Amino acid sequence: MNMVIGVLEQGFIYALLAMGVLITYRILDFPDLTVDSSFPLGAAISAVLTLNGTPPALTLPIALLAGGAAGLITGLIHVKCGVRDLLSGIITMTALYSVNLRVAGRANLPIYAGDTLFLNEWTRGFPPWLAPYSKLIIILFIVALVKIILDLFLKTKAGYLLRAVGDNPSVVAALNKDGGYVKIQGLMIANAFCALAGAVMCQHQRFFDISMGTGTLVTGLASVIIGLNMFSKLPRLKNTLAVIAGSILYKACVSAALSLGLAPTDLRLITAALFLVILILGKTRVRKVKPHA
Repeated sequence: MNMVIGVLEQGFIYALLAMGVLITYRILDFPDLTVDSSFPLGAAISAVLTLNGTPPALTLPIALLAGGAAGLITGLIHVKCGVRDLLSGIITMTALYSVNLRVAGRANLPIYAGDTLFLNEWTRGFPPWLAPYSKLIIILFIVALVKIILDLFLKTKAGYLLRAVGDNPSVVAALNKDGGYVKIQGLMIANAFCALAGAVMCQHQRFFDISMGTGTLVTGLASVIIGLNMFSKLPRLKNTLAVIAGSILYKACVSAALSLGLAPTDLRLITAALFLVILILGKTRVRKVKPHA
């Protein structure tokens, strides 16, 4: 049961990251490597603010804003400076590595002393039968809130424009809208979600580490690809819910592989294998459908 709870907690936290990657990868078709640094940026801000007496819950919206600023920088480099999408993300990611070290003051910053988002006076008041699920309840509430907000946003005019930029930019131009501005807006939202995920992870693990962002884009992409390939075809299932399910399934597969005896150092190998299997299955499914189209 503890392993199941742990998988759900990790899966829901990375679902926040996956919803951000969903915007860049699926909607904008933008290979944004900023994620690998905006995730630890949120964690660093949350850790520093918590140690300085800021209520842990208040550190989350601040981290959200910081992630949006990171996405803004990437967008401006790409749109205003004319740098290619991949390179603009790499530039911001590289710069944010030093920024994260500046913010935290060192490479590893524990927050074991004092209250956190998951260990405070309110959570200590949970009844004994509910106490083991307190972290999961809080994470689930945050994920549900973000999912609802994102779903509502995608139904607005701005949300439809965001989709159009990735699918058919000429439609945006025909509407006399600035596609570059819309793309910047999407990058800001995506990286805001990634930084929020980092802040929640920091509160969950009770420490910040400069390397905690390494491979987060791969994790987010794995969650998105698994979710969209396995769940998006279900009737009336939104893509946001599909990537949340994909994140949980990805974490479950990793946990199962480690429990079977694979070393933690094999995590990247597990991720690559999952990527390959899902992509092959997705292509096989497309081939089977096309002859009947």
